[in-house]
Amino acid sequence: MSEQRFIIEMGMGNDQYGQDYTKAAARAIEDAIRHSALPIFETVGLSHDQMRVQVTVGIQEPEAVDCEALTTKLPRGRVTVRAVKGGLNVPNPETGGLIVIASASVEAFLPRQDGWVRQGQAG
Repeated sequence: MSEQRFIIEMGMGNDQYGQDYTKAAARAIEDAIRHSALPIFETVGLSHDQMRVQVTVGIQEPEAVDCEALTTKLPRGRVTVRAVKGGLNVPNPETGGLIVIASASVEAFLPRQDGWVRQGQAG
């Protein structure tokens, strides 16, 4: 059965002082999901484990991101996280430090559903 994407959220996060790429990525993911609610599960009687969540984080040093640790930032579904080249490093000319900026997309997929009916409605 094919899947259909039913939500996509975008977020941005940064680490201003620690130059921690995983921390910036985690903040971007949190920003993306902070304002999301998915009442569809209760409405149509689906289990959260049917949802596949695909996270893509854009960051200047993708190899410095602990993608496995970031999977814990998503509260539901079967989660995969990948880091790709993107984001932005902003140097501080006075200290030589970097502000690390990450962007994230969080996409949620469900198996294709036909004939969804709200719980409690007669068919």
